[in-house]
Amino acid sequence: MRTTRTRTRTRTAGAAAIAIATVLVLVGCSSSNDSLSKQYGNGSTQNYISGTGAVTEVAAADRSDPVDFTAESITGDELSSKAMRGDVVVINFWYAGCPPCRAEAKHLNTVHDRFADDDVQFVGVNVRDEAGTAEAFERKFGVDYPTVLDARTGTMQLALSGEIAPNAVPTTIVLDEQGRVAARVLGAVDGPGILTTLVDDELTGKAS
Repeated sequence: MRTTRTRTRTRTAGAAAIAIATVLVLVGCSSSNDSLSKQYGNGSTQNYISGTGAVTEVAAADRSDPVDFTAESITGDELSSKAMRGDVVVINFWYAGCPPCRAEAKHLNTVHDRFADDDVQFVGVNVRDEAGTAEAFERKFGVDYPTVLDARTGTMQLALSGEIAPNAVPTTIVLDEQGRVAARVLGAVDGPGILTTLVDDELTGKAS
């Protein structure tokens, strides 16, 4: 059996302040088939499952099969993994009441704008909210890329539920030009630098 080799670098997500015990309780009460949206309690902005900002990169030779999904954005546009082949795709899992999601929004916008003229696409995946709440967040934080509402269907969460999965909120996953998972930031993106490097590595073929 082939073992996936990963290189892990850890960054502290400054806005992610949650007790380890709370994380363990939340994770322990959730089955492997639950969607992320069912893991947050009853609406408190503190009952999110938070990552540490750890970065996992998967060597090109060790990447799994391409991710497969078809979903509809808030504006009604179809988003298809097959249609995105040939581009690097950045997928960010979030919801409006999540403090580190709010903190990282400006950094995601910066990286999105940095690669606006390149073969890079961004997709937001809201794992909890209805359209009105998600759209209010996007207006407040100036999010220009499309968002999928995933709380009811879990389409995107299931599509990314492999070995390098979105096991915290927020999580940002980078797909390579073949649609395979190339990297994951588990927790808040605490600045534009790391994500810029991850995307740039895929564009320039530096991943190894």
